Amino acid sequence: MQNFKSFKVWEREHLFTLRVNEASTTFPNDEIYSLTKQLRRAASSIPANIAESCGKNSQSEFAHLLNVALGSPNESEYFQILSKDLHYLTNEKFIDLSTTINEIKAMLISLISKIRSENNLRLITYNL
Repeated sequence: MQNFKSFKVWEREHLFTLRVNEASTTFPNDEIYSLTKQLRRAASSIPANIAESCGKNSQSEFAHLLNVALGSPNESEYFQILSKDLHYLTNEKFIDLSTTINEIKAMLISLISKIRSENNLRLITYNL
């Protein structure tokens, strides 16, 4: 088992979630139960998925759940685009959040690749 708080991608995503929550406070009140909630849920599900994946016993399960977690940044990115197009996010805030979510995706992909390559190396060594 891993400590999810020790991963830079979790920390970065947690801070991103806080920024999304702050940015969405200016959304119209009639959006509170739809777009605001969906955007916040999509953002918060990323660090939650990382935390959940750290509770698994095997590295392959860990990597698999991190791969599943990659869907949430894509969902979050879509809700950011929608929020910008509806003029709920300024272009500046949109660019900031978009840049960050793409960096987080790259960090997740890198972590998944590292875990998979370490796991494959263990399997090869074990089979020798």
